Amino acid sequence: MAKDRGGSPKLHQLESQRKRLSWILAVSTLCILSYVLGAWQTTSPAPTSTAEVKSRVGCDDATPKVSSSDNSPLPDSSSSSSSLSSATLDFESHHQLEVNGSEGSQQEFPPCDMSYSEYTPCQDRDRGRKFSRDMLKYRERHCPKQEELLKCLIPAPPKYKSPFKWPQSRDYAWYDNIPHKELSIEKAVQNWIQVEGDRFRFPGGGTMFPRGADAYIDDINELIPLTSGNIRTAIDTGCGVASWGAYLLKRDIIAMSFAPRDTHEAQVWFALERGVPAMIGIIGSQRLPYPARAFDMAHCSRCLIPWNHYDGLYLLEVDRVLRPGGYWILSGPPINWKQYWRGWERTKEDLKQEQDSIEETAKRLCWKKVIEKGDLAIWQKPMNHIECVKSRQVYHTPHMCKADNVDASWYKDLETCITPLPEVGNPGEVAGGKLEKWPERAFSVPPRISSGSVPNVNADKFREDNALWKDRVSNYKRVVSALPQGRVRNVMDMNAYLGGFAAALVKFPVWVMNVVPANSNPDTLGTIYERGFIGSYHDWCEAFSTYPRTYDLIHAGGVFSIYQDRCDIMYILLEMDRILRPEGTIIFRDVVEVLTKVKSITDGMRWKSHIMDHESGPFNPEKILVATKTYWTGEPKKERR
Repeated sequence: MAKDRGGSPKLHQLESQRKRLSWILAVSTLCILSYVLGAWQTTSPAPTSTAEVKSRVGCDDATPKVSSSDNSPLPDSSSSSSSLSSATLDFESHHQLEVNGSEGSQQEFPPCDMSYSEYTPCQDRDRGRKFSRDMLKYRERHCPKQEELLKCLIPAPPKYKSPFKWPQSRDYAWYDNIPHKELSIEKAVQNWIQVEGDRFRFPGGGTMFPRGADAYIDDINELIPLTSGNIRTAIDTGCGVASWGAYLLKRDIIAMSFAPRDTHEAQVWFALERGVPAMIGIIGSQRLPYPARAFDMAHCSRCLIPWNHYDGLYLLEVDRVLRPGGYWILSGPPINWKQYWRGWERTKEDLKQEQDSIEETAKRLCWKKVIEKGDLAIWQKPMNHIECVKSRQVYHTPHMCKADNVDASWYKDLETCITPLPEVGNPGEVAGGKLEKWPERAFSVPPRISSGSVPNVNADKFREDNALWKDRVSNYKRVVSALPQGRVRNVMDMNAYLGGFAAALVKFPVWVMNVVPANSNPDTLGTIYERGFIGSYHDWCEAFSTYPRTYDLIHAGGVFSIYQDRCDIMYILLEMDRILRPEGTIIFRDVVEVLTKVKSITDGMRWKSHIMDHESGPFNPEKILVATKTYWTGEPKKERR
């Protein structure tokens, strides 16, 4: 069959083209008609009144918020967040992922009885009495069982006021916030705390520093260099009202102060009300909730810890948390016993035996006694364990601990062995790596990362994390107006990772409690301490070791994604409400599904909250929920007539 090579179209081709054009024209006409018809049906007359305008766009009249402390208007966080989101985002009807939380519709949480105003769930004295007094186990953490958990909001005292701003808060606190005068009477001679009208004053005194903590620290500085930048992190065992830690802050040293909830009522609470880092805690039968090699300096000023008991077990724990080359400072019994033995109401023989026992334990730990002068004695931990391992041929006890996770400390029993330091190549090398001086230390790559000890984290990822948090905090300044105004002091990061949030806040007048969830992988708390910040391990299925209303700002990044399958998130949120001050702020970061569930619970907790887009824009699946705890207090007790 011959091929058709002609140049003009055939009749059947022209017919096909005409049909195609007719079909396109018909469809276009139908589309236009549908649009015109739809527009005509939805057209309505223009609004004729202000009320009608508001009803159409969903506006409501609003009154400004008022601060409880000075009755001045507070900026609404939703308006200050316009740079992140032009409107509050509503995901309620679109994202309904099942999250482990209480079932049912929105629950309104009532206030607890005023008897719970000072409730510390895991340090409850009535519960503690059920446990052994051996090694003070009854003062360790003992948390309520599931059926004992409260489903109510811990009330503030009736006359609660916003705390003084830092640095004034170091010296003053409102009496109505912590209505306890016991220490002002019991420690009156020692100048721990004084009552002046409607407030407490903290003169800075202490049992072993009658001239004040400032002068006492100057005495220490004459013996070891406190201001060179080499000492940044410290731990104060049995801290009282934490005046030692309070006055170290102006020397760029941050101390983790801890004490039990005991007969010295509210000592840790006073510390936190002053804006000084502190936790409820005790050296008993378990490790402290901190990693190995965390602190540059440890301190005990008449802390009543029996250092010479249990084969030096408590000094072994101090050794575990001290960095190579770190210092242990002891004042009070038995130091300078020849002068004070009568006042301490103990015999010379008893005190001498106690000091000899401490000296012997320190020697077996390979510590070097730096000096004993007046009321102070100071020892130094070795830079590495080369010589200490050799000395086991002479000192058979305590032995070096076997292979173990030296950082693991959550509900882990103490052991009578020396925590081994990382191996080194020569006697002059610092085990685990040398640290930069403060403040360069905050942004230098920590030795744990540079050595590859933290899985899946290298120097590049560390620097990327720092840049990420710099951008985030830049945005937080607009979201949380109290932050740049200096009305935030105590900050908690519930999932601190590498401590980037704390590092980005380093120029603000705040301190950060960096919490790393217990048994995290990777475990990064040691890295945070190497940066010169402080923190603790914690399991958020339990209550934190602090008093109510002790934090101004809480950051919860990815916390509920971690715990949603482990425990009821409602109880985590109730715990956050317990430790947050009235008018305090919480920043949540998580996926939309989780934040929607969180918001549905917090809407019944007297919080004001809204979800906004991620800093990078609406296409990022992670969103931000900003919540503010409203000001409310418990009802005063009615007097009987």
